[in-house]
Amino acid sequence: MDKIKWGILGTAKIACEKVIPAMQLSKYSEVYAIASRNDEKAQNAQKRLNIPFAYTSYEALLRNKDIQAVYIPLPNHLHVEWTIKALKAGKHVLCEKPMALSVADVQKIIKVAKEAGLKVSEAFMVKTHPQWIKAKQLIDERKIGTLKTIQGFFSYYHTDRNDIRYKYKEGGGGIWDIGCYPVFTSRYIFNEEPLKVIALAEYDKQSGVDILSSAILKFPSGQANFTIGTQIVPYQRMQFFGTEKMLELFIPFNAPDKYQSKIYIKKGDLFGKDSEIIEIEPINQYTIQADAFSQAIINRTELAVSLEDSLKNTAIIEALFKSLTTGKWEKPEYKVL
Repeated sequence: MDKIKWGILGTAKIACEKVIPAMQLSKYSEVYAIASRNDEKAQNAQKRLNIPFAYTSYEALLRNKDIQAVYIPLPNHLHVEWTIKALKAGKHVLCEKPMALSVADVQKIIKVAKEAGLKVSEAFMVKTHPQWIKAKQLIDERKIGTLKTIQGFFSYYHTDRNDIRYKYKEGGGGIWDIGCYPVFTSRYIFNEEPLKVIALAEYDKQSGVDILSSAILKFPSGQANFTIGTQIVPYQRMQFFGTEKMLELFIPFNAPDKYQSKIYIKKGDLFGKDSEIIEIEPINQYTIQADAFSQAIINRTELAVSLEDSLKNTAIIEALFKSLTTGKWEKPEYKVL
């Protein structure tokens, strides 16, 4: 069986604790090398995760001709630089979200990817998870009637000001970190782009990053609204309200790999007595993501998350930040190259 050889640029926590172990369970992916600018971190990750090669520079890893694709879990402000460098080195790229912090930077990536003839995707692992695929199928089949509005909530509690999420210039803050998920999934379920958006936020006094934000997205067919927070009790839900029923995803973004994911469909009974529960067997969303990307390379097929998808998602987030400044509804602005 063909396997794509992967290199990992960086030893971030999400890479070493979540993504790499999951990729090592993949049928079509082989974690072949890891790189860090810190020699000790590179060696420790190599030994702990049983990776064949370790490099003390990202450039050295990219020079390895056996590596076909790279996964980039670097801090947000480094995503564009190293995505472009990886493409120019002849590697396909799976980059952690957010891929870029501006529409202009996504367009730079699109241009280089087209010139190189290589695949690039933003790591929205939710797109390939069976619970989201099933939810979209049910809504498209009008299981809840006509979809009218979406409500989302995503939060965690984190106050370490040394963490990259508190570095404003490096793309820190809750909107870039987790707000991108309800934006992305609302677009996915409506299968439309919002006409205009509006937002409000509260900020961390020390770092200046947003720590509590709410937004409304006006779509042609309805509305989506969500709240995200980084200094409140951890919680997450996505709810989809139709003319006949509502559908709820219990753990939409950090779907457990050891327990069933659950989709609830309710008729409107406030006590939930008439709920229908659809159970999705346990599966690792990062394993699925790696398999899907590797298979797209092997079979020369389309990726689950396209660069056009990333361009539009970034445009919406840019519009939300603009709305925070103007206090007005703002229209997402982008041009598909």
